[in-house]
Amino acid sequence: MIKERLFTPGPTDVPAEVLTEMARPMFHHRTPRFKAMFAEVNEGLKKLFRTSSNVLTLAGSGTAGMEAAIVTCMPRGKKVLVANGGKFGERWAKVARVYGMDVDEVKVQWGTAISPDLVAEKVKTGQYGAVIVVHSETSTATATDVQALGRITGPTDTLLMVDGITSVGALPLETDAWGLDIVASGSQKAMMLPPGLANVAVSEKAWKAAAAVKPQAFYLDLKAYRKSIADSDTPYTPAVSLIRGMKVALDMIHKIGIEKVWARTALLAKATRTAAEAIGLKVYSSQPSDSVTGIWYPQGIDDAFRKALEKTYGCSVAGGQDDIKGKVFRVSHMGYVDPLDTIGLIAATEYTLAKLGVKVKIGAGVAAATAVLRDWE
Repeated sequence: MIKERLFTPGPTDVPAEVLTEMARPMFHHRTPRFKAMFAEVNEGLKKLFRTSSNVLTLAGSGTAGMEAAIVTCMPRGKKVLVANGGKFGERWAKVARVYGMDVDEVKVQWGTAISPDLVAEKVKTGQYGAVIVVHSETSTATATDVQALGRITGPTDTLLMVDGITSVGALPLETDAWGLDIVASGSQKAMMLPPGLANVAVSEKAWKAAAAVKPQAFYLDLKAYRKSIADSDTPYTPAVSLIRGMKVALDMIHKIGIEKVWARTALLAKATRTAAEAIGLKVYSSQPSDSVTGIWYPQGIDDAFRKALEKTYGCSVAGGQDDIKGKVFRVSHMGYVDPLDTIGLIAATEYTLAKLGVKVKIGAGVAAATAVLRDWE
């Protein structure tokens, strides 16, 4: 028997405790029981997002959360600056255009992030209602310095909207302290849940902007969620089972402590990158994210590697997209993953490459990774 292990950057593995809770008998959501649970979930999310504001929960993917933020809060009559350094930056430009917004789409080379100096230059013109960036661009395994961008937009009327879908719960992120006006995430990443929930943190500055926006959406109008969460409720039918699972997952995270979770994620990423280099592979991004690592295939290897890795060892990793399809594989370090998982994946990578004809010193990557993971706590 081969045990299946997910190293894809979403969905990620779900702990048994979470799955067990989600399998319990259903109960009705318009009840004191649900409201009490939902209030606890909201408090756990506030700790995770590092915000004093309520965190809104929608039944939908992270894309639903980001689209809701854009349509609800983006000031009309102003430009929106979208940093496009991958598939998800590209997506937010498309979403903004669907709603008729004046989009300034800044395309940066994949594997790099937008320059804070460029953002500062544009914001100081006063023409921009919002800047939209991806904190951890999943498609390129690249991180953006959103703290630096918050210092730029904070003193202005420009909103900073952050796709935190593969960063919340994995990378250091301080919503309030860094002046981030919108942070959106999805349940199937570092929160260790199946897909199906989106969470959105909204600053008072963003709510002020939203007050002047005429809604162009019904289900995705965040104002309705803000009104309901004041009574620990939702405006529409919630995904009860997923929210029950989220309560368990958040309790697990906060029992460890979010700072320690950040440190552990960074250590797993460092171990993977160090191991890759030890066996002659190159890391894809020049500004790597600790939530997911992109690795170039060696010459002569393509996605047959991923298929062999999964078939023989049960390990699923993600492939590249667009121009890097068949050239790169991506490994998640988010959520329910630990040193033994990572070491096992590296060993399986070595064996698979060797079987595909690549000259690999078996054990070199494992040794490099274990040396890094000695610092695990």
